[in-house]
Amino acid sequence: MEFRHLGNSGLKVSAVSYGNWITHGSQLEAEQAASCVRAALDVGITTFDTADVYANGRAESILGDALAGERRDGLEILTKVYFPTGPGANDTGLSRKHIHEAINASLRRLKTDYVDVYQAHRYDYATPLTETMQAFADVVRAGKALYIGVSEWTAEQLREAHALAGDLGFSLVSNQPRYNALYRIIEADVVPTCQELGISQVVFSPMEQGILSGKYRPGEPPPQGSRATHASEGARFIQRVMRDDVLAGVQQLVPIADAENLTMPQLALAWVLQNDNVASAITGGSRPEQVTSNAAAADRKLSPETMAGIDAALHSFIETDGAMVGATTPKRRLR
Repeated sequence: MEFRHLGNSGLKVSAVSYGNWITHGSQLEAEQAASCVRAALDVGITTFDTADVYANGRAESILGDALAGERRDGLEILTKVYFPTGPGANDTGLSRKHIHEAINASLRRLKTDYVDVYQAHRYDYATPLTETMQAFADVVRAGKALYIGVSEWTAEQLREAHALAGDLGFSLVSNQPRYNALYRIIEADVVPTCQELGISQVVFSPMEQGILSGKYRPGEPPPQGSRATHASEGARFIQRVMRDDVLAGVQQLVPIADAENLTMPQLALAWVLQNDNVASAITGGSRPEQVTSNAAAADRKLSPETMAGIDAALHSFIETDGAMVGATTPKRRLR
C-alpha cells in the first residue's frame, strides 16, 4: 500500500481508503461489512471514511464495531458533520452547538477517543464561518480530532477557512470532493487553490458510482445486486449518469485496462491517483474480494499514452465546469 501526506501535515493516509457511504447499514449488514473492513486491513488499507448521517448513524456504529480490537495508532479514521442527525432545529449544520454534540455522538458510535480528521460535510451558509472554525478549533484543542477537513467546498470557501484555521492555530488539511475520469470539476479552481494552500483531496466516487467499473452495459439491465438495483440512495445517485451513450464510452476503456493488465475498477482508481493533489481515493465494496482487488491500484502509475486514451474514450462526457463546485450544498438552513 502506498501512503501519502495529507496536505502539508505530517499525517499520512493510505492512497486507497475504505468508505462506508451507502453500504454499511444500508446495503450491508454488520457481519458482511466487518468482512470488508477485515479485507481492507489485510491489504494495508488503514484509512477509513464515514459520516454521522450515513444510515442515520448506523454506518459509524458498524465501522466502530468492525475496527474494535485494532491498534488505534495504526488507523486513520475520518468522519463528517453537517447533515441532519435528528428531528431538532439544531440537529444539523455547522453551528457550535451541533458540532459539539455531533463529535461526541460520533466518538461514541465509533468507539474511539478521537478521530484523525473531522470534516465539514458541506459549507453552512446559515452559520458564520468564524463560529464554525472556532468550534472546530475547540474540538482539536479538546483532543477529539487531530485535523480538520471539509467536503465539496469551493476554492473561495477553502481559502477563507484556511486563513481562519491558521489564525486559530489548527490545520485545515483536506477537501473531500467527487472526482473521477468523468467528473473533473475540481481541476479548474479547487485543485490549484489547494496546492497553493497545502490542502489535499480525499476523493469520493472515483468509479462514478460504479459506472467506470464497466459492469453496466448500454442497452442491458443492470446486474442483479448492483448499486443501480438497490432501493436505497445507491440507485438514486447512479441514475444521474447511467445513460447508454456514457456506458458505451466507458466500454471503450476495456482494451485500455487490458493493456495495462488492470481491471476496470483498478484503472479508474489509478487514474484518480495520478493527480498529485489527491492523497487518497475512497472506495466502497460490498464483498471482500472487491476491496482486495481495488487496493491493488494504489501504486500503479499510468503511462501518458494510457491517460490520453482514457481522455479520448470519454471526451464527449467529461464534466469540467468549475462553476458546479458546491452545487450540492444547500444554500439555506435545512430546518
